[in-house]
Amino acid sequence: MENNLLPDPNVVFPVPHINTVTYVKPTIKNKNIIVGDFTYLSDVDFENHVKHFYDFYGDKLIIGKFCQIASGVEFIMNGVNHKMDCVSTFPFYIFEKWNETVPPLDSMPLKGDTVIGNDVWIGQNVTVLPGVKIGDGVIIGMKSVVGSDIEPYSISAGNPAKVIRKRFDDELIALLLQLKWWDKPIEEINGLIPLLHDNDLNKVKQRIRELLHG
Repeated sequence: MENNLLPDPNVVFPVPHINTVTYVKPTIKNKNIIVGDFTYLSDVDFENHVKHFYDFYGDKLIIGKFCQIASGVEFIMNGVNHKMDCVSTFPFYIFEKWNETVPPLDSMPLKGDTVIGNDVWIGQNVTVLPGVKIGDGVIIGMKSVVGSDIEPYSISAGNPAKVIRKRFDDELIALLLQLKWWDKPIEEINGLIPLLHDNDLNKVKQRIRELLHG
């Protein structure tokens, strides 16, 4: 199939005549934000949704492919954390003309990179806290505050967000994590769409087994 007939992950506005849904990857300027193909935001200016992101911490926000990020979602990075093991929590080192340099990073309450898997649906007004790891296929309910890791193909909601249930049984989850459909060529993903949107899960399992093992 000709390239101009295939979905293009590098367009900013992928929905015809609508300029409030954007593919995130082609809009990113910050080298510490890494986003996969076809992940979209129901808004514009994704980087404005990443808060407390200071270069000297060196943390990264990593988001996989085909994620669906609703409006109002915010990713809170490690710069939000203040030292709490001393008399004052005030971060003098951030502001100009105060007599403090950035403390050694190993003395700071850093949580590491924030990593979101593939095909993750993040509902409206969700807040993702620093260092969280969210697995492939997760669904997060609106207005949730995610402060701990979420296993693949789980549904999570609340403040703090808790896992409500797994989306599928362990066998289907394992098959999907083997299939990694999001890493296939675009032409192949186009062919898989009927499978990906089939709610006969026994049939889906059988077809994935065939795809994986021939």
